[in-house]
Amino acid sequence: MFDRDQPKPKRTYDRKTAKLKAADYCAYQERSQQQVRDKLYDYGLHQDDVEEVLTELIMEGFINEERFAKAFIGGKFRMKKWGKQKILQSLRPHRLSEYCIRKGMEEIDPDDYWNALREHAQRKYARLEGNSAYVIKGKLTQHLYNKGFEADLIRDVVDEIVKD
Repeated sequence: MFDRDQPKPKRTYDRKTAKLKAADYCAYQERSQQQVRDKLYDYGLHQDDVEEVLTELIMEGFINEERFAKAFIGGKFRMKKWGKQKILQSLRPHRLSEYCIRKGMEEIDPDDYWNALREHAQRKYARLEGNSAYVIKGKLTQHLYNKGFEADLIRDVVDEIVKD
């Protein structure tokens, strides 16, 4: 029997099996090269094998960084209504190129972005309590900043919503 406190031993796979498992992993949802690289290392492959398998998966269309960036950024904005700053922060571990990030950011329509910011602000403003407009503006600004929106846009929407 295994001791419950001990971590389960990792299985190692040969190169061919690891490639098939990685292809399944990529087919399930869009993955970045870094996610697949980490998974291949978890399968017990060495650096040369990992890079070869990654190259093969890219050539076969299982991995596409631009496609991943568009899906990731579009999903975080549409589903979670995150601002661009928070999305960029969450992309860092994926180590995407600037080109892919720029292409992904094109998925965000500026009008939809402004509407999402305003919607966040109005929803939060309705729940805020404070005895002065200054305090309310501060709380609202901090909330929107935590959601990842840019300071200049936050200032504009807060001035629009909170009347002194």
